[in-house]
Parts: sequence; C-alpha cells; structure tokens
Amino acid sequence: MTLQEVAAVTHLSWESVKQIVQSDLARRYRHIRLKDVRYLAVDEFHVGKKGKFMTVALDLESGQILHVAKGRGAAALSKFLRRLRQARAKVRAVACAMSAAYWSAVLQGLPKAKIVFDHFHLIKLANEKIDERRRALQREAAILDRRYLKGTRFLLMMGAENVPEGKPAALQEALRFNEPLCVAYYLKEELRALWQQPTWAAAKRWLRGWCEQAIASGIGQMISLARTMQLHASGILNYFLYPISTGPLEGINNKIKVLKRKAYGSRDETFFILKLFSLHESKSVFTGC
Repeated sequence: MTLQEVAAVTHLSWESVKQIVQSDLARRYRHIRLKDVRYLAVDEFHVGKKGKFMTVALDLESGQILHVAKGRGAAALSKFLRRLRQARAKVRAVACAMSAAYWSAVLQGLPKAKIVFDHFHLIKLANEKIDERRRALQREAAILDRRYLKGTRFLLMMGAENVPEGKPAALQEALRFNEPLCVAYYLKEELRALWQQPTWAAAKRWLRGWCEQAIASGIGQMISLARTMQLHASGILNYFLYPISTGPLEGINNKIKVLKRKAYGSRDETFFILKLFSLHESKSVFTGC
C-alpha cells in the first residue's frame, strides 16, 4: 500500500505514517551485515532528473540491496568497499558492466575478488556497434536505398529467434542491402554462443577465434568491439569461474521504477534510499473482500 492508502485506513496523517515507516526502516537497516557477502552485482540507475544517477550494490545470494549512493563511478563505491573490508567479507566475485570507474574501484578496494563483466551489457555493446554501422550506412546511402533500412533498427538488435512473425523478410532485405552490415549482424549473433561454451579453456579459445574473425572482417565497428573484448578478456572469461551477472539487479531496477511511479517521485532522498533497502522484501499481494 502507498503511504496515502495507509493514512486513509488508519485515520492518521500522511506525515505521521511516513515518520513511522521511516523510523522502522532506519532501525532495521542502520547496520546491514556484510561479513557473509560472497557475490555482488554493481550497477547504476537513473532517478528521474537529467544526468542524475545512483549506484546500487546487490548481494546476489540474498537479493538484498547492500549499498545505495548518489552518483556513479568509483566515488559512489569507495565507502562501501571500505566497509566490506572492515567487516572482513570474503567477496569472491563482483558482476558489473565494463565501466572502468566501477571495475577499477573494485580491483583497488577488493583485490582478491574477481571481476565478471556482465554478458548482457556485452551484447548491448555489440548491438550499439551494429546500430552505429546502420546509421553510417543511412547517411551514405542514396535516398532510394534508404527504404531498405527503414524500421530495421530493432530487428538488427534482436536475437534471430526473437524476430517477430512476418519480419524475417524485412531483416533479410536489410542484410542483403549491405554486406558489411550483414557480416556485423552475424558476428553479433555468433558472439552469443560464447557463453554456451562448456569450460573456461574452451571459452578462451572461442573468444580468441571470434576476435580474429571480427578484426579480419575489416568493419571498423567490429574491429573496435574485438579490441575492447581482447582488452577485457579476463573479466569476460571469469564468468566461467563464477557464473554471475547483473541480471538480478535489473529486476531490482524494475522495482525501483514501480516505487518511483507509486510515489510520483520522491522529495525526501533519505526516505527513498531507505525504501530501496527494503525492496527485496516487497511482494505483490492480491486482496479481496
């Protein structure tokens, strides 16, 4: 229930209900136990205002948010990493995107933990490279030819198995229009097979071969992607030692959006952060007469 709904049922003022809830949350989440934390996910989320972000750290085993801070990058994580060291937490692995600010902070703050680059973010990066190629092609193509790419942006980003019924023809038309775009698309689709490899050694061989293919394609966007993956190969391959991702944190981000929508925004940042700490307890309950 929203605070307003509770106030209506209890005949208390909205402010009184808020103070009761805030006091309870502050008491329960004043000291969060960190000693037993082993696997973390770190990501950022947008809080509604232009350029305003918060950083969240999630315990992947309990599903509980352990840390929320304004901003993003190393500064938003440093205090939390210090608290983990003080609690003598034996963190084995941390899942995050390939943001240098996050993984460099983790390497410095938790030198024994392994960095695992989230595979969803890697596929997203590959999709961005394909879209970059598509936009460049649209700029260069003649007006008559542009119609072959119109409306194909999301088709090119989808996995082949997710292309809607009736749309494969449009996708094939776009791929026939430009050979480099076709090669980039199938390289992206092939990249998804990396995380299906049975062992770390097999994945290492597969990744090396894929990068060689991408560089040999001569497509600037794919060469750039291959260089990035070579540079971050250890974090990518760590998935086969610790198969974790920021996926559960994406689910939490959906809950955060629902929380903001129910509250019509939040004027009290302290209360908003306390509500975030309790998100792992929230459940949807159907009530009746």
